[in-house]
Amino acid sequence: MKAIPVPPANFTDLLLDAVCVVDRDGYFLYVSAASEQIFGYKPDEMIGKPMIEFVYPGDRQRTLNAVTEILNGEKKPYFENRYVRKDGKIVHIMWSARWSESEQVRVAVARDVTERKRAETMQAAVYAISEAANSPGNLDNLFHRIHEVVDDLLQATNFMVGLYDAENNDLSFPYSAHLYNDEQPSSRVPHIIATQVIHTGRTLLLTPETVAVVLQPYLMAAYPATLNWLIAPIKTSNGVMGVLMVMSSDDSMRFTEQDKELLQFVSSQVAVAIERKRMLSRLEYMAQYDQLTHLPNRALFLDRLQHALANAHREQKMLAVFYLDLNKFKQVNDTYGHTTGDQLLYEVSRRLSHCVRESDTVGRIGGDEFVILANHIKHLNDVEIIKHKIRTSLSQPYHLDSTQLHIYPSVGVAIYPEHGESESELIHHADSAMYLAKKEQAN
Repeated sequence: MKAIPVPPANFTDLLLDAVCVVDRDGYFLYVSAASEQIFGYKPDEMIGKPMIEFVYPGDRQRTLNAVTEILNGEKKPYFENRYVRKDGKIVHIMWSARWSESEQVRVAVARDVTERKRAETMQAAVYAISEAANSPGNLDNLFHRIHEVVDDLLQATNFMVGLYDAENNDLSFPYSAHLYNDEQPSSRVPHIIATQVIHTGRTLLLTPETVAVVLQPYLMAAYPATLNWLIAPIKTSNGVMGVLMVMSSDDSMRFTEQDKELLQFVSSQVAVAIERKRMLSRLEYMAQYDQLTHLPNRALFLDRLQHALANAHREQKMLAVFYLDLNKFKQVNDTYGHTTGDQLLYEVSRRLSHCVRESDTVGRIGGDEFVILANHIKHLNDVEIIKHKIRTSLSQPYHLDSTQLHIYPSVGVAIYPEHGESESELIHHADSAMYLAKKEQAN
């Protein structure tokens, strides 16, 4: 029989995976040569050191819990956590580990699965951002979800979104989660850096070595030497609409060129998400607001009235609904044209908005017809005060582009619960009261 060759004593050093032996107290006793490729440390730099010191801080407690289970005899063939390489990069490791009772050591094989995790995370990021763009809520909700996605990718606790208005050359930060004091001189630095990225359209990796190229000396002095930022432009077909900014002050965990590419990828998804969210917001606005006066339309007014009635019923309080139109408004359109008529309606809406409290609602339900919901009416006399205020305000001369007009309103009112308990009953009563008032004025 042909003899089988015996592998060399250091055969573990030929493996692409790293073999590690750790004692009961968590100190490395042995690390194979592959550790340098995976962790960035040579074996003699790890041996004698606590294993947990190399683990990414956010995964340490979970790792210690897994160690306890292994010490109790459980096998861990597919345990994953993150380590911090010597160069500061984050590496994802899949471990196969078990405890040797006879030797009193933990034997584990480490495989670098960073690229696989990166691909999975990028796919998950696309899905999460797309889901957020199509879910209810405004841009604030979207930015918060994007922060969660970027934090998963880059451990970005400090994160900002800047939006750029090219027409007005204005940069604002509608989402800002960072540790820097806005009252310090350094608060100007994000604006300066973001502006540069917007104008160049290129992602910027900012480190202590490169910061001098970007910042003036007096601004550099305002930031710590461990400054470590990534800034990516949010690009659309119409140009750059803003930036994503990821900030770190931990010098042991620096962003890399790979992280730079990752944030660029995320920013391209964010651009699509923001445009979609803005489109949905515009469509939602168009469905709920009058396009001329920007007041709530009939559907939104009735929805608010419905909620107000439920609150009034629960709290046993009164509310009032005012219904009004403009006398001889048709003559304004016929004599001066629809442009002047539109200007008049806009001015009426503006005046009505100043006649009520912030908790009240002014709506336009068609033509020259307006409605007002006055919540929390304490005394019936309050209704007369509001009605007088409306009449006085709308009866003042209107100085429009083409002419000066005098227009007077007809106002009707319904009070809950005296004149009805539903939206339709109150609207009908207020409408009837308005036409009665119009008839009396005509006489």
